[in-house]
Amino acid sequence: MIRNYFKIAWRNIKKNKVYSFINIFGLALGLAVTMIIGLWIVDEFNYNDHFESKDQIAQIMQNQTINGSIETSEGLPLALEFQLRDNFGDAFGYIVMSSRPDERYLSLKDKVISSTGRFMQVDAPDLLELDMIEGTRKGLKETNSILLSETTAQILFGSESPLGKTVVSNNEYTMVVTGIYKDISTNNSFSDMQFIMPFKHWMSTRWGWLENQDSDWSYNPFFIYVKLSKNADLAAVNARIVNLKKDNRPGGDVFNSQLFVFPMTDWYLHSNFENGKPVGGRIENVWLFGIIGLFVLILASINFMNLSTARSEKRALEVGIRKSIGSTRRQLIYQFLSESFLVVLLAFFLAMGFVLVSLPAFNTIAGKDVIFPWSSSLFWMVSLGFIGFTALVSGSYPALYLSSFKPIKVLKGTFKMGKFTALPRKVLVVTQFTVSIALIIGTLIVKDQIDYSKNRPVGINSAQLIQLPTSSQDFSGKYDLIRNAFLSSGSVTKMGWGTSPTTSIWNYSSGYDWDGKPVDFNESFAQMAISFDYIDAVGMKIIEGRSFSRDFATDSNAVVLNKTAVEYMDIKNPVGKYIRRNAAGPNDVPMQIVGVVEDVINESPYEPVSPQMYQFGQGTGGFYYLRLNPNQATGKSLASVEKIFKTNFPNLPFSYDFVDEEYAQTFAAEEQIASLANIFTILAIMISFLGLFGLAAFVAEQRTKEIGVRKILGASVTNLWVMLSKDFIVLVMIAFLIATPLAYYFMSDWIAKFSYRTDISAGIFLIAGFGVLLLTVITVSFQAIKAAVTNPVKSLRTE
Repeated sequence: MIRNYFKIAWRNIKKNKVYSFINIFGLALGLAVTMIIGLWIVDEFNYNDHFESKDQIAQIMQNQTINGSIETSEGLPLALEFQLRDNFGDAFGYIVMSSRPDERYLSLKDKVISSTGRFMQVDAPDLLELDMIEGTRKGLKETNSILLSETTAQILFGSESPLGKTVVSNNEYTMVVTGIYKDISTNNSFSDMQFIMPFKHWMSTRWGWLENQDSDWSYNPFFIYVKLSKNADLAAVNARIVNLKKDNRPGGDVFNSQLFVFPMTDWYLHSNFENGKPVGGRIENVWLFGIIGLFVLILASINFMNLSTARSEKRALEVGIRKSIGSTRRQLIYQFLSESFLVVLLAFFLAMGFVLVSLPAFNTIAGKDVIFPWSSSLFWMVSLGFIGFTALVSGSYPALYLSSFKPIKVLKGTFKMGKFTALPRKVLVVTQFTVSIALIIGTLIVKDQIDYSKNRPVGINSAQLIQLPTSSQDFSGKYDLIRNAFLSSGSVTKMGWGTSPTTSIWNYSSGYDWDGKPVDFNESFAQMAISFDYIDAVGMKIIEGRSFSRDFATDSNAVVLNKTAVEYMDIKNPVGKYIRRNAAGPNDVPMQIVGVVEDVINESPYEPVSPQMYQFGQGTGGFYYLRLNPNQATGKSLASVEKIFKTNFPNLPFSYDFVDEEYAQTFAAEEQIASLANIFTILAIMISFLGLFGLAAFVAEQRTKEIGVRKILGASVTNLWVMLSKDFIVLVMIAFLIATPLAYYFMSDWIAKFSYRTDISAGIFLIAGFGVLLLTVITVSFQAIKAAVTNPVKSLRTE
């Protein structure tokens, strides 16, 4: 009997090919989108999940109050480590000091590569649970030791075992390879770590600027990672360490520094802080796509139910005949449910095909490595539940409603559908287009915000500007020499040097005084050392005074401020005035303000610019900035620059980045989310209009005789088009009126998180509304005009 049900179901699918295709394809598309979003969400939640001690690993961070605003930072003083080790051994199993990610040149004979890694203390491999291929996790004990990732070791040593062999760091320090670890997976907070060197090596090679840091509580360049003891309570540990820095800093702590333990479980999804409290992060994107996935699934399900119930009304005669020849109501219910189940099952398998084909492209766009969860029992249980639920809901209407018909009325032709039969379908259509229009409005606002931030003045001219890292000691004392060589080549028109990349601020500093500074003002400046030529080379705009100049010997002790710093300090006519460092101590050295420049966006393009202080430096460490000749082909200029570079630094690889590309990367996360949202929204719209097309075809078919009669009585094609189209247009307009305030409410809340943000314009809502209305007219018109131009004689003969 069950086999017979499915045979009849298959015949009905083949008989109504167009409607079956719309039903199956629409539901499959919605299912595929929901599956992909679900896989993405699972991957987001699984970030750092391979750590067995994920719940115990954490980072020590601090909140500091600066002029009434609480700012959260990772950087901490080295002196804190000693306090933690001496007094909190019961709370922490491991305490590991670390540098920020650092780029180093690693060389083996004539082979040189640029690698990113960290300098960490000896317990780092245990804390990070490194999977060692060669050597052990105890390989950082010696100052000249180095651990390499598997890929880095293969690049340098090929198939040879590197254990015990040496590599040279930055063409200066000979390091012994003491271990090889498996490459760290991409869904890991330490995935960029291609090597680990001892923290004490880093401390001993930083050219003196880290001396005496073990007793300095004011300088905060270090990261501290910990592993909590098994029985440690996070809240209790936080309560014990909260005032540790404030209580130990000599002379008191004007910033009211408060320490806290930030667990690894929150690093990835809850990394945004506001006034010292976590306020979200990527979890907002998870919620966003979760909602989109749910909406797309609802849209697809609405389509499926609408078309299923609409088509079922055409089968009243079939039900009447079946009942008259002895079919019971239970048999009819099973028949409709089996047909619904078969259609949903076919849609599910087609959706799986869509997912398998789409995953490679999706991974490229999303920057993921998601795979289909063949072995996940949860996936199959959820899928089976969805198939059963959707089949039951969509099949229950025809199964229960049509099976209750009186066969005699159907066969006599006196049976009529209920007055409100079409009402549920209209409600579902309004719901469907409310979601679609809201999604369109949302994606347009996201795009508008990104474009608005992209068009924000950057503060430099990034065209044809490249930056070269200069972390090796080989660069020390050679700035003027290499500058002259570059400028003489004709391939470089300008050159400068600075300690930080254009898209980051690597140092903040406090402890300054100036005339008129309020007593309770706690300042914090972004700080950068630059060469004489830097401002001109990168194209910064001077709005007062001048840049550093070789003509003024006193410029070695001068500063240039950005516009925000002048406003921040609340000083008028700043040029010629002085800033003093450590004004109350013996190291008080007045620094004259010689110029003011326009703000440069060094960090997030969505946030306010930090007050920044530029001081003169000697070109050691940091980056060279080269302005390539715009009248020469870029490839030719780069070849010339590389030749000069290799002549002067033969043992270093030529490594560079285009500044405009680096700046574009600051939008990468938002653009990635926007791209995915655009794709999913377009698919949601496709699903909606696919369903609308099917409903329009059904309505036109249902009113075939009426159309024939109206044509005979003189109705024009326009009259008939209006008759068939107006209901759908009204429903879409109602959906627009509902979607507009909903979208405005939720998107206003989303855009409020950006300090630098666009206004939500009425044009966005009008574009979304008009666009959907136009597509509705086009979609419905195809069926309406097709029905209107049909020969009325043929229409009246239609049964």
